[in-house]
Amino acid sequence: MFLKTQFVLFLALYLSKKVKFGIYIANHGITSNPQDYIHLAKSGEENGWDGFFLWDHVFLPWTNDEDVLDPWIILSAIATQTNNIAIGTTVTPLARRRPMIIARETITIDRLSNGRFILGVGLGGTAELKAIGEEEDPKIRGEMLDESLEILKGLWSGKPFTFDGKHYKIKEPIKFKPEGNIKIWVGGTWPNKKPFQRAAKYDGIFPLKTGSDPSLYPQDYQEIMSYIRKYRGSLDSFDVVKSILTVGDKEEDAYIHDFMDIGCTWLLEAFWSERCSLKEIQKIIERGPPE
Repeated sequence: MFLKTQFVLFLALYLSKKVKFGIYIANHGITSNPQDYIHLAKSGEENGWDGFFLWDHVFLPWTNDEDVLDPWIILSAIATQTNNIAIGTTVTPLARRRPMIIARETITIDRLSNGRFILGVGLGGTAELKAIGEEEDPKIRGEMLDESLEILKGLWSGKPFTFDGKHYKIKEPIKFKPEGNIKIWVGGTWPNKKPFQRAAKYDGIFPLKTGSDPSLYPQDYQEIMSYIRKYRGSLDSFDVVKSILTVGDKEEDAYIHDFMDIGCTWLLEAFWSERCSLKEIQKIIERGPPE
C-alpha cells in the first residue's frame, strides 16, 4: 500500500511537471495566405502539439520582399477553429501598442479560445520600430512596457482602475468587463538583467542571448532560473520557454532532454522561411512533437 501511494504521488508530480511542446512560427515569409496558418494550427492540435505561437512583426527593415501577416487576426481565427491547443504571440512589443486597446483585444481573444491565450511581450527590435516611427530608445521602451503591463493587469481585474504613469494615464476610474486572467510570458536577452527581473513578476520567460554566440545552453538556463528565483522565490507555476530545432532523429534530437531535465516547461519548434518551406513545416508538424 505504501509503495502504491508513493507511486501515485510520483506520477502526479511527474504529470504536473510534464514538458509541453509548441510551434513557434514567423508571421512573415512563410505564406501570403492566412488560411495556411489556420491549417498548420489545426494540424498541430491533431498531431499532439500543445501550443501554436506567432511572431509579431509589422514591418521587416531588412527586406521589402516578404509577405507579412497580422498575428492577432490569424490567432483569432485559429481560436475559433481549434479546441485545446494554446495560442499566443512571441513576442509583442507593447511599446508600439496602446495598452487600453490591447487589454480589450487580449480579453476578447482569450474568450474566443476559452482561456487558451498566452501573451508574449518584449521590447521589440529597434530597427523595425525606428522604420515605422516608434520609440527607438530601449530604456524608454522598457518604461513603456512596464507601465503597459501594469495597465493590463489593472484593466483585466474588472475593478475600477486609474493610472498615473510617465507615458500613460487613465485619469478617471474605468472598469473593463469581462475581466481577464491571461498568462504573460516576458521575452529578454540574457545576460541583460532587467527583462528577467520583469519576467519574475509574471508567468514565464522566453530568453534570447546577446553576444557573438546567440545559442542558449543548459548552463545559461540554469543561471536564468537561479536569477529569477531571487525575485520570486519559486518557479512553481512559472513557465521557462526554450526554442528548439529538431530533425526527427532520436539521437540528434537528444539534446532537448538536457533542457527538460533542468526545468524548462515549454519547448517550441521554431519555423521561419530560411529554415524550411510551408510544405516542409507541415511535414514536421505532422510527425508530432519530439520524443
